[in-house]
Amino acid sequence: MKVLISGGGTAGHINPALAIAQKLQNEYNAEILFIGTEKGLENELVPKAGFKIEYIEVSGLIRKLTLKNVTVVKKYLAAISKSKKIIKDFAPDVCIGTGGYVCAPVMSAAHSLKIPTLIHEQNVIPGVTVKLAARFCDVLAISFSDTLKHMKPDVRKKCVLTGNPIREKMLSVSKEDARISLGLDERPLVVIFGGSLGAAIISNTTAELINSFDLSKIQLIFGTGKRYYASVLDKISSKPLGYSIKVVPYINNMEEVLPAADLCISRAGALTVSELTALGVPSVLIPSPNVAHNHQTFNARALESEGASKMLPESELTKETLYETIFKILDDKNNLSKMSENSKRIGISDGTQKICEQILSLIKK
Repeated sequence: MKVLISGGGTAGHINPALAIAQKLQNEYNAEILFIGTEKGLENELVPKAGFKIEYIEVSGLIRKLTLKNVTVVKKYLAAISKSKKIIKDFAPDVCIGTGGYVCAPVMSAAHSLKIPTLIHEQNVIPGVTVKLAARFCDVLAISFSDTLKHMKPDVRKKCVLTGNPIREKMLSVSKEDARISLGLDERPLVVIFGGSLGAAIISNTTAELINSFDLSKIQLIFGTGKRYYASVLDKISSKPLGYSIKVVPYINNMEEVLPAADLCISRAGALTVSELTALGVPSVLIPSPNVAHNHQTFNARALESEGASKMLPESELTKETLYETIFKILDDKNNLSKMSENSKRIGISDGTQKICEQILSLIKK
């Protein structure tokens, strides 16, 4: 079985692609080839994961009248042509897209060559590229049922609810074992992070929280993001840091930390909220306002409407509101338990398997 995968730009598009690729390779002995751009993060992450990658040049349309879009369209047409050559040379049984600008020309090329195609959408609100490429695909795998509301009727027929791929290591450890491994005591564990690079407002506000309030009733693991680590340490240097408050630039052992958590405070990226719900972790979600179509707010609202999370907009985020929100949730044990149950109820833990099943069904047709 040969599988061509395209998705790139950000880790949010690439990590699901890698999870799918690894499962197809490990369990179905698939031969995998990626198509990406040299400027995207896939240029680093895909080879690091041990997969081959070919490159095309493509960029997104500028959303205003400008002659630069003529160049964008020319690149797009050239990218379709090069994608066709790669597809003909590799001869895949199926093509998969996980979003990003690179996905559209590849899916278009595969469709024109009558190769079965599947696109995976990670967020509640589908991105522009996925909306564009959806007409070329045979199956649109979605991660949230609310996504159906944002798709045209002809595309809804192609939609299958699969959820997001979840790291298998994260699902294989119990909460008790994770807490023992981390050396935690009986106090609640609060986990705070703003993504791999961090988020300035979350890092600064959490530093103020540590400096200003007595946090002895909880244990805290705080991922600052690499770019904010030094400045956060400077701000909290006068605060004694024991095992109950751990500050790191990046949480490398998230597969242990998240299962051990009683409450998580984070952005509302699609993979994060999917992992939270798969594990049944209550959360306080602070959506980034600087993302396309404000999709993190829709992700957060989807969880809040189910009673699994509390959304805290950036505009309302202060050290006081963060402290009040954390302890209002933790001090109400019944509500905390209900939030956990609601989170687990809406979670999908076998997203990777469901996506692979759809891929296999396309090949058999």
